[in-house]
Amino acid sequence: MRIISGLHKGRKISAPKNLPIRPTTDMAKEALFNILNNGYYFDEIRVLDLFSGSGNISYEFASRGCKKIIAVELHSGCIDFITKTATDLSLPIQAIKSDVFPFLQKTSDQFDIIFADPPYALPQEEFEQIATIVFEKNLLAEGGVLIIEHEKHTDLSKKPQFKEARKYGSSVFGFFKK
Repeated sequence: MRIISGLHKGRKISAPKNLPIRPTTDMAKEALFNILNNGYYFDEIRVLDLFSGSGNISYEFASRGCKKIIAVELHSGCIDFITKTATDLSLPIQAIKSDVFPFLQKTSDQFDIIFADPPYALPQEEFEQIATIVFEKNLLAEGGVLIIEHEKHTDLSKKPQFKEARKYGSSVFGFFKK
């Protein structure tokens, strides 16, 4: 994986092969950040990266100037990798080892962008539960967006805050707004 833009543009990051990850492809990531670039000043936003895996999305936000990024991941090896990479590159990423659902129930912080990339094998109800908790707990700041990455067979369009889906290769980004 590589960082596409910002301070660390072009930097390749190699995660250990034993991590259970499926990083967002460069093509999909570039398309996502082109969309976000039009609506946000990255140096002014707070980001929550759920199911962080290797930290791929967090690194991209940090490279583009985000000053507060929380990466939530359950796997210890992934947390160690994110923490080491963030330290090595002086990135403002706080890695938290936690199951995403209890974390969302506990936190009272608000974020401008919440990005979730759950395992594609997760049941549809759990994809929907992410959106339900985010909006019930009011975790998005005014004008904020929740983005859930999923495969094409998952349909999140029935959730009330759903705005649109964009497909890039085998990935789909579902966008939700307050």
